[in-house]
Amino acid sequence: MNTCHLKHPLSEADFRVPAPEGSGASVQTRVIEIIEARVGTYAREIDMPVRDAHVPADPNHDIVKLAVVERHKNTGTMGRGFVKGFRLKGGAVASTVAHDAHNLMIVGTNDADMALAGNTLAGCGGGMVAVRDGRVLALLPLPIAGLLSEEEAPAIAEKVVKLDAAWKELGCDLESPFMTMALLPLAVLPELRLTNRGLIDTVNYRFTELFV
Repeated sequence: MNTCHLKHPLSEADFRVPAPEGSGASVQTRVIEIIEARVGTYAREIDMPVRDAHVPADPNHDIVKLAVVERHKNTGTMGRGFVKGFRLKGGAVASTVAHDAHNLMIVGTNDADMALAGNTLAGCGGGMVAVRDGRVLALLPLPIAGLLSEEEAPAIAEKVVKLDAAWKELGCDLESPFMTMALLPLAVLPELRLTNRGLIDTVNYRFTELFV
């Protein structure tokens, strides 16, 4: 039983972030900055480059894309934003362990790998995955509600070890990065979060725009 119900297969276009009309070479953007091994985040306002009327990830400055896709009722709703602090140099990671709604969450340096990561989890019913350059580096399927597996603990542990190694291959050496990532949509923790409905200013308890 597939527990990752997307309205349609994800494509690169789904992850493109259009710049506001009339933008110049850069645009001031709200960015979530993670804090290693902490549940809180910082709400930053950072000038992001504009290319071909879109705002790309900027891994050279440790800023990558973040997307949260509704996966329970085929609504097609999707929040897009940016996150700083994972130190990813390439590729993408995705997870359906994403508190509290446990939607499909994807972090990545480029749109193609983000689409691959999301579609890989949709194909196996959910879980955790790391990809790079069109190739799956590590995958932990969690087909029961996108949160659980029927495999034995040793088999799960082996896949978790491979996921940890894949994070490091992508450039991230944080402690428990998947746990930090899992809290990014939890819209009750300060200061800035992303859900499938958009950015949430959790200090002032309101939705906020991606661009300042």
